[in-house]
Amino acid sequence: MGDPTSSAANPTSISAVDSNNTSSHPDPDTHVGDQYEVPTYEPHSSFASLKERIRHHYELASDYYYSLWGQHIHHAYFLSPTDTKETGQINLINLLLDISGLAPDSTVLDVGCGIGGTTRHLAREHGCTVTGITISGRQVQIAQRLTGEEVATFATGTGGSAPSQTSTTGGADADGFTADGPRGGRVKYIELDAEKMETAFPPSSFDCVWISEALSHFPDKPLFFRNSARVLRGNGKGKLVIADWFRAENLTEQQTEADIKPIEDGMLLPPLCTQAEYVAMAEAAGLKLLHAPKDISKDVAKTWDISWTLVSSPSLWAFAISQGRDGLAFLQAFRAMRRGYANGTFRYAVLAFGKPQDRL
Repeated sequence: MGDPTSSAANPTSISAVDSNNTSSHPDPDTHVGDQYEVPTYEPHSSFASLKERIRHHYELASDYYYSLWGQHIHHAYFLSPTDTKETGQINLINLLLDISGLAPDSTVLDVGCGIGGTTRHLAREHGCTVTGITISGRQVQIAQRLTGEEVATFATGTGGSAPSQTSTTGGADADGFTADGPRGGRVKYIELDAEKMETAFPPSSFDCVWISEALSHFPDKPLFFRNSARVLRGNGKGKLVIADWFRAENLTEQQTEADIKPIEDGMLLPPLCTQAEYVAMAEAAGLKLLHAPKDISKDVAKTWDISWTLVSSPSLWAFAISQGRDGLAFLQAFRAMRRGYANGTFRYAVLAFGKPQDRL
């Protein structure tokens, strides 16, 4: 079976393909993707195969994502015309901190941590002890490498803040955590299918479960909400913090076919949910709504304008297409994301839940 990022099977090669063609077209109003059709939607054969394709996707493409998008592989939240994708990504993290009221020094489970950008940020800037989990072993390797580089930067005093005693120790402690940053924060990365959280962590293990743009990939979302409620501490401070992709309410069949199905196909998603469906699933799991969904679609949509520009190399498209229809479906999903935002059919929101104090 093909993969949307089979074109990235050799990350070094695909990066070279793209970087050698940075000036893609003489006409800024055209894009190399315009000459290719959007593949016909193909339903996922099973949730098990979808999950394996997701794992394979990140095994192959994570190096390439890092080269294009940096440490934070998530949307940017643009608050001003001067925001870059980098400042916008930090804006999004800060928004999640704001709506959740997450206290410094909290213990956090970062679900779908990617290459650890948010994991490290929460440790470095807020003194949190953060366990990042990802289905991809390659992402764990990259995250550990980037953590080592960051710790070394602080150890040499070039990290922008005065290094603390714990931030210069280098290796992992007895629990597998590496100290990161001047505020006593620590990080650890584990290769783990998020749907197996129950087997990896005992009840009441964390002050916070943090998940950014990963839940939309999960086939069994009610299970995730139940597992989150289980691992959160029932001291009245346990929080579930979410940023994710959604479909708009009450879409017609035509809107779904035109705007949503190409996103689900190319981005390896089971059927997208609405924001109200997330709230219902969380409350069914015993969680309490702390912050109603805040729709920030118009403030993050520019993310995909930037992304569309970043995949403008003709050689990148040719190489992806040579790997099969899924390579083309992945790249054309970038176009679909832009169209969905423009039409209002595809949405982005942040929300937060709490675990009631009387729950175990």
